[in-house]
Amino acid sequence: MGIIGFIVLGLIAGAIARLILPGKQPGGWLVTLILGVIGAILGGWLGSVLFNRGLEEFFSIQTWLLAIAGSIVVLLIYSAIVGRRSHA
Repeated sequence: MGIIGFIVLGLIAGAIARLILPGKQPGGWLVTLILGVIGAILGGWLGSVLFNRGLEEFFSIQTWLLAIAGSIVVLLIYSAIVGRRSHA
């Protein structure tokens, strides 16, 4: 998958992750989309380490599930860090 496909995948995965997570997340849509790209990278890396399957094809269901799962993890970590900082 090319870099443009990877970026598009991360942007869409970040938007889906934000819709899946309950409650209000800190940051706007731009932050969410950037975190989605980071999450897609994390999901691809974790998939290759844990399952020996990474982000392979743009239209593969495993690619999308890994990217969305990675985006959810990154959004949760970001919410915990930013939420803790704003309450301190």
